[in-house]
Amino acid sequence: MRIPATAHLAQPWRIHEFAPDFRVEDVWTFRTPGAGPDDFPVMLAALRTAYDAGGQPAVVRFMLALRWKIGALFGWDAPRTGLGHRVASLRDRLPRELAQTADGVPPCTDPFTEVYFLDREAARELANKTVHTIMHLSWLPNGDGTYHLRCTALVKPNGLFGRLYMAAIAPFRHLIVYPALTRQWERAWRDRARLLSWGEAR
Repeated sequence: MRIPATAHLAQPWRIHEFAPDFRVEDVWTFRTPGAGPDDFPVMLAALRTAYDAGGQPAVVRFMLALRWKIGALFGWDAPRTGLGHRVASLRDRLPRELAQTADGVPPCTDPFTEVYFLDREAARELANKTVHTIMHLSWLPNGDGTYHLRCTALVKPNGLFGRLYMAAIAPFRHLIVYPALTRQWERAWRDRARLLSWGEAR
């Protein structure tokens, strides 16, 4: 479910200290029935394994494949446009002890890079010719002792081209990609035992 940007800004997340020049693009919540306060690492591990297992919804795989194909054609994702080249990594802004929290996070085959990982908050980033974006994941109480996952997309578009790109893809994100990801991510929580067993057996 999409919620207002103020829901993210109202929380005392560490990300606010390091990304004041990024704007909140989208905030979505995901149901995790029965989750407790210490289950954030379990949820993230299930998401990583679900991605590595190729469990993305067909529509999301198609949209991503199309995006990467177009990006390859126009050079949007060339190394010179990414982290450490066009833009510095967000990790360069962090105190050393916070940056080190991402060192032990198991790698995922998706294109994002880990920034930091805390008990109830994590950040990942991606940069290309269009945008520098942060995926901020957080773990929040429901008020009844259970918790849910929230994902916030923070973006810094690359000039006018980046702003036009973000505006052009907004309908696809809101109407196709995020609803499909909601189903996948909520299913990952329900199937976490099977997914984590699969990941350990690889």
